[in-house]
Amino acid sequence: MRLSETGKSVNEERTVTRMVNEGLPRGVEVIFALLGLAVTAPLWMVAAISVAASSPGPILFRQERMGRNGIPFTLYKFRTMRVAQDGLQVTARDDARVTSVGRLLRLMKVDEWPELWNVALGDMSLVGPRPEVPHYVKLDDPLWQQIFHVRPGLTDPVAVHLRNEEELMSRVAGDRERFYVETLLRYKLLGNLAYLKRRTWRSDIAVLFKTIAVVTFPGSAPAPSLQEITDFMKEKQGAEAASSA
Repeated sequence: MRLSETGKSVNEERTVTRMVNEGLPRGVEVIFALLGLAVTAPLWMVAAISVAASSPGPILFRQERMGRNGIPFTLYKFRTMRVAQDGLQVTARDDARVTSVGRLLRLMKVDEWPELWNVALGDMSLVGPRPEVPHYVKLDDPLWQQIFHVRPGLTDPVAVHLRNEEELMSRVAGDRERFYVETLLRYKLLGNLAYLKRRTWRSDIAVLFKTIAVVTFPGSAPAPSLQEITDFMKEKQGAEAASSA
């Protein structure tokens, strides 16, 4: 039996790949990304000046994220936080590191415009699971292994649903990082995998339009509460424990 670089048989990898579907054709994504860069270019100067005036540091934020096939890449965003050497790699609404300008950029999703360059380069897709930092990724986790069969994206249905993620994190009492890793991140992975199994280019288009609608009209769709997410994950874990017993 021939093995791939991941240690799985070729047949096993083909089975996993069939479980997740591709969305928009790559050529279409590149065209959309370049058009997006051209349309937003006049506003980049405004954003850049605002970031530079908000606090000392670079205009662009660069961070290593995990991409397709578990290969790291450099993600680009407008910097929204004060330069610091320590702190959690997850952000809550009450995070003191976020500048006043940064909060506005985050609210309007302007900070993510530079990621269109990542799409053009081939690091990301327009729609796909949001890329995670290596610190929170487990390469031997079957969920992650399936997620890594596609490029990460600018947006996805889970990100739209969890547009209040920073507010949720600010309501966590206790260890926020532990809650993120053990509950919220697993919630994201399960939701992303469910979408990828039914994904089509049409559904990707629908996600893009829904993203624009939610950013423009934040109250247009209900967001989950902390209790709803916690209850869902407890029910899911209980079902998994019962099935493995």
